[in-house]
Amino acid sequence: MTAKFQKTALVTGASSGMGKDMAFRLLNEGYAVYAAARRLEKMRDLEEAGAHIIEMDISRDSDIVAAVDRIRREAGGVGVLVNNAGFAVYGAIEDTRIEEARYQFEVNLFGLARLTQLLLPDMRAHKYGKIVNVSSVGGKIYSPLGAWYHATKHALEGWSDCLRLEVEQFGIDVVIIEPGLIETEFGDVMSQPMLQRSGKGAYASLALANAKAFDAAYKDGVGSRPGVISTLLMKAIQTARPRTRYHGGKMASMMLFFRHWLPDRGFDRLITSQIRRMLKEVQVSSG
Repeated sequence: MTAKFQKTALVTGASSGMGKDMAFRLLNEGYAVYAAARRLEKMRDLEEAGAHIIEMDISRDSDIVAAVDRIRREAGGVGVLVNNAGFAVYGAIEDTRIEEARYQFEVNLFGLARLTQLLLPDMRAHKYGKIVNVSSVGGKIYSPLGAWYHATKHALEGWSDCLRLEVEQFGIDVVIIEPGLIETEFGDVMSQPMLQRSGKGAYASLALANAKAFDAAYKDGVGSRPGVISTLLMKAIQTARPRTRYHGGKMASMMLFFRHWLPDRGFDRLITSQIRRMLKEVQVSSG
């Protein structure tokens, strides 16, 4: 293992939010950072700070292969891989086209799996690696209209557990981070597509209630700052034997506690009660 390899990192989804904050934190900690995202112009600040920026759509195999080829050519691989890129498709199962659901899996699971496959040989050769998969508390809980998003995060958690058992023999750690409510663009990009899918018809009331909840949860000052997750990242990669999971951010501990201790029907009632409260607020504001 070389110090250079150990201190070289790749962060996907680095154009905003948690990904950008994690990339900056790694730079500040002395890592050589490759920052990847679809929007190069959103990463110019990272480039000015010393990061190597890569235009990469995680759903395109050609982009993934090109990015890995460049990293291997310039740095010989990465010792730290932060699989952060992802998004959420919200809408009733009945209203969401299967093509949209497949794309959700392509971005949130299959793309990062392909990237990981290509970077693993160098980690094995160096007998070192830290693979950090950014999941969500949504990988443990569930909510109406979020079926496809939750499905990808539940799948990511199981996939990560299997990977951890396979690669630990090579000195590679696999860690899951489960953020709660974080101040990002997440809420902005969920509500409108959800209302387009399910804002009219049989699931309109649920869609309106969810939109109200998103607006409340993701407005400025409500969620935690992305730095909370960056701190967890540093714990995971700088600890000789990290925990398998870290969670942080507003409501993360509370929601995971309820999900652990409540039976399914009890958790159903908890979620339903919140939806009903939002529905009443929607009815009052529109009445």
